Amino acid sequence: MTTEYTNYIDGAFTARSAATLEVTNPATGALLARIPDSDAAAVDAAVAAAKRAQPAWEKLPAIQRAGHLRKIAAKLREHRTELARIIVREQGKVQGLAQVEVDFTADYMDYMAEWARRLEGEVLTSDRPNETIFLLRKPVGVVAGILPWNFPFFLIARKLAPALVTGNTIVIKPSEETPINAYEFARLVAETDLPAGVFNLVGGRGATAGDALVSHPDVNLITFTGSVATGSRIMQTAGKNLTRVNLELGGKAPAIVLADADLDLAAKAIYDSRVINTGQVCNCAERVYVERSVHDAFVERLTALFKATRYGDPSVDADLHMGPLVNQIGLEKVEALVEQAKRDGANVVTGGKRADLGQGFHYEPTLITGARAEMDIMRKEIFGPVLPIQAVDSLDEAIALANDSDFGLTSSIFTRNINSAMQAVRELRFGETYVNREHFEAMQGFHAGRKKSGIGGADGKHGLYEFTETHVVYLQTP
Repeated sequence: MTTEYTNYIDGAFTARSAATLEVTNPATGALLARIPDSDAAAVDAAVAAAKRAQPAWEKLPAIQRAGHLRKIAAKLREHRTELARIIVREQGKVQGLAQVEVDFTADYMDYMAEWARRLEGEVLTSDRPNETIFLLRKPVGVVAGILPWNFPFFLIARKLAPALVTGNTIVIKPSEETPINAYEFARLVAETDLPAGVFNLVGGRGATAGDALVSHPDVNLITFTGSVATGSRIMQTAGKNLTRVNLELGGKAPAIVLADADLDLAAKAIYDSRVINTGQVCNCAERVYVERSVHDAFVERLTALFKATRYGDPSVDADLHMGPLVNQIGLEKVEALVEQAKRDGANVVTGGKRADLGQGFHYEPTLITGARAEMDIMRKEIFGPVLPIQAVDSLDEAIALANDSDFGLTSSIFTRNINSAMQAVRELRFGETYVNREHFEAMQGFHAGRKKSGIGGADGKHGLYEFTETHVVYLQTP
């Protein structure tokens, strides 16, 4: 029997929606569930509930708000195995990574709860006698959190946890591709004593429910993770109400491999940074610049790793490196980029076509050499298990090519020379640079991009303060 989910608004699950969306398994095409195809009225009810709940929630001491986050984290750990299974089925993530996502989500909730006693303002020096200037940090109000499908469970926490601990309330809209985990999250929240209206969940399409949410005049901050095109539309819509935005968008992460690098380490780290989640991660290594003198040796190592990749349906096989792409559109996009690269003269070393597994949206892990800077494969986000490589003659050339991009999220360099590493750190125009390691951020860092990779950021102290606004007080005493 197919599960039918309902929205979670003002502390209760609503009546079934007349209009629904189907959720399927991308590895098999099997129907998994139906969710509400919410309209503007449903979104309005959720925002109204969040707005009503926010003043009382803000008045709670931060440590009490943090206590609610810890209770939710404990619930997630109690159900960690079944939550991971849900992510595997609806998103196609391999089992090990799905379990990491669930466990990391619970840890993230606890981490953000720790900030309850660390929310800080400032005392500023005044020019006047007997005056003290305070800078206070206060919640923005109602937050709209719009989630992607590639790390759907973790992104709930990345948006909800800092919002709630700083005194905001939130309305979350999950991706219509992967909403089941969010509805199961809501079921667990409903088992806690979180006050009604603090967290609300509405399903639906971006063009309807999403648009109603981002255009709502009572939303004070929109935090979105997804494509550049959608982020741009959100920003335009938000501009009508002057609503604040926090946008994590696309990436085209360069990896630079110098002649003095540990080639085994570099190959493994870049491979891991490419096939993780079938290449569907915004900070995946999307293009490689390798010094010409070690190009062939490096490609040989990468080729062996790509050819050894195990892929298939992760719901039936736990020992896989990759699952499917999320949908037909993603599969066709990857296929088109590879075919164009072939026409442009690039060489497919291994892979290069759809995987013949009989069902699902599978693409072979693909390694491409002979790529050039002007090719689409080196400029457009692939979001699939395809890695193009370009030979370069120097670090300066590699940095110039890396920076010649519309994106600026993550980057990496592999070298044994500290001077080369520091030059890259100084000159790469990206929000993050990884030195001699894979592309994967830490919760205490600050995950933020430049250029078309986004506005604002997430994680750590700086990500927490994205959910606050300042209030300066001038206190004059006699």
